[in-house]
This record gives sequence, C-alpha cells and structure tokens, in this order.
Amino acid sequence: MSTDNKELETVASEAETEEDAPKKKKFLTAKRIEVITAVFLGVTALLTAWATWIGSLHGGNQATNYSKSNNLAAEGNAAYNSAMQLYLSDMMTWNTAIDYQLDATVARMKGNEEEAKVYEEKTEAFMQQNCSQIMLDAIGQMDDKMTSPFEVAGTTEKYFEDANALLAQSQELLEEGKLDNAHGDAYNLVNVIYSVVLFLLGIVGIFKNLPNRAVVLIVAVVGVVLATIYMFTIPLPTGFNFLSFFGMG
Repeated sequence: MSTDNKELETVASEAETEEDAPKKKKFLTAKRIEVITAVFLGVTALLTAWATWIGSLHGGNQATNYSKSNNLAAEGNAAYNSAMQLYLSDMMTWNTAIDYQLDATVARMKGNEEEAKVYEEKTEAFMQQNCSQIMLDAIGQMDDKMTSPFEVAGTTEKYFEDANALLAQSQELLEEGKLDNAHGDAYNLVNVIYSVVLFLLGIVGIFKNLPNRAVVLIVAVVGVVLATIYMFTIPLPTGFNFLSFFGMG
C-alpha cells in the first residue's frame, strides 16, 4: 500500500507542477488576428482606391496622347503632301528654266545677242515668280560643278522639315500613350491582387481553427506587401501633382 501511495503522491505532484508552470504566450491570438485583419482591411481598401485613381489618370493620359498623336500625324501627312508638291513644282520650274537658258545659249551662238538677253530676262523673271525660297537659297549656294540646286547638301530635306517635325512629335506622343497604357495595365494588376487580398481578409473569421486563420492572414499580408512594393515601382502619370487637385499646386 505504501508503494501505491507514493506513486499517487508522485502523480499528484507532477500534475501540480504542470499547472504551476507558466503557459507559453502565443503571438497570433484570436483577438490579435481580429485586430490585424481589421487594420489590413482598412489599409488595403485605401491602397485599392489609390491604385484605381492613379490607373484612371494613366488611362486619361493615354487617351489624350493618342488623340494628340493622331491630330499631329494628320497635320504631318498634310504638310508632307504640300512639301512634295512644292518640291515637284520647283523641279518643273528648274527644268523649264534650263530650257530658257538653252534657248539663250542657242541664240547667242547664232549671234543674236538681243534674243539671248530676252531669254535670260525671261528666265530670271520666271525663276523669281515660280521658285520657292528654298530653291532660291539653294541656287545662291551652287558652285560651278553643280548642274542643279538640288545637288546642294540638305536642300531636299528642307522641303520636309516641318512635316518630319510634326510626324516626330506624333510618334513621341504615341510612345507616351503606349507607356501610359502599360502603366495603367500594371495598376489594374495591382488592383486585382488587392481584390484577392480583400477576399482573403474577409474570410479569415470563417475559419474556427486558429492556425488556419493565421495562415490565411499571413498570405493576405504578404500579398499586400508585395503588391504595394510593385505599385511603387510603377511611374506616376506625367505631370502628376497631388496638391494640384486641391488647388495648391
């Protein structure tokens, strides 16, 4: 009997020791999970609103840049067509002037100096009336080795300077529009991730098992952090100034 009593006393003593031992505190208690979930619900909602707003601004810039690009492209094409007509007109004018000069040369060879002078005066008047300023400038830059003003370096390009400038601006705005489109798509992706996070945070309370709640919460928090880091790598819209929306910028 004495042995049984000793065993009972030992078991009782061990039970008392276990009860007296301090319990390990858990970091993610049910109460803390509820608080963290509520905080991240609010933060994620604000971040979602921000991403939606900035994405819409990118969309607005995209539409504006595409519209300006189309208008400039139309102006550039019209300017190119006008430049081509002017270029062809100057070429025809030069060919006609060459014919007059040839007639003057033939008349001089025949000894008819007066007729030659008439052709020369006719040539000069014709050139002044029909040549563009670009061609007149090129004629002034011709040397003895040249047979045409179009041989002067850069003459042909001058006809299309305005058209090329407009088309270059159009292409630049088009590229900006493409970037705005890409950045807007990136913000839409961020919104999708935030939507998934909001869903996960919304179902945290459904799980009765505390570890399951903790796992879902951790996944949601990781999603918020990664999406936010990615969002801050996306450029803001061109000319964006937050204070300007309050009349302060």
